[in-house]
Amino acid sequence: MGVISAPGYRYHPAIIAQAAATLAEMFPNRFWLALGSGQRLNEDITGLAWPEKSERNLRLRECADIIRALLRGETVTHRGRVTAIEAKLYSRPVHPPALLGAAVTEATAEAVGAWADGLLTVSADLEQMRKVITAFRRGGGEGKPLVVQVGLNWAATEDEALLGAHEQWRTNVLGGEVNWELRTPEDFDTATRFVKPEDLRNSVWISADLGWHAARITELVELGFEEIQLHQVGRNQQAFIDAFGAQVLPALR
Repeated sequence: MGVISAPGYRYHPAIIAQAAATLAEMFPNRFWLALGSGQRLNEDITGLAWPEKSERNLRLRECADIIRALLRGETVTHRGRVTAIEAKLYSRPVHPPALLGAAVTEATAEAVGAWADGLLTVSADLEQMRKVITAFRRGGGEGKPLVVQVGLNWAATEDEALLGAHEQWRTNVLGGEVNWELRTPEDFDTATRFVKPEDLRNSVWISADLGWHAARITELVELGFEEIQLHQVGRNQQAFIDAFGAQVLPALR
């Protein structure tokens, strides 16, 4: 299992390191921690200035270095974009968790390749995903594991699948830097007020055909992903689990 967090805003990196250490001790060799540069909707509540993306990536790197040093047992004093004064974890797991770098663009993927133990990204056009993987490897991620979160919506009929995706996940079509810059849910509602259900097909896997979903997952395996997280965006969670458990996972085996 894994958790993604954006250190340096709501959560100080020392607090994230402490929480990660606890989870890694509770669930040895089963937990990873992903670090990302954040989304304004989530982080703006503290009133801190929301910097441009390049600055957020630099802050992310500082936080990642602090977290890794704390998990090694070091006492950390750091004064930079974030501050830590004689921070130390007094209880540490036997095996520290892997630190994944979260990235959806090539530039960020290349930047996190230098420090991350692996890449966490999201599903997109296959060619775009290939570019993100290449950038991660170019930045230092060669040979490191790849993890992907897939946004999908399955239902008994095509219409149900499409309308469910639109109801729950239409803000995902915004793409680019927009998702990371909008401040409130009302801003997202305004930005997506003209999004039509068919517009969702470019950013969410939408189909009532379980064989189609299995084929798409196979494509991700062929790209090199070692872990694939399926995020059913619709509300029919139990039906999704039953259907994929009965037909999709056996097909992949």
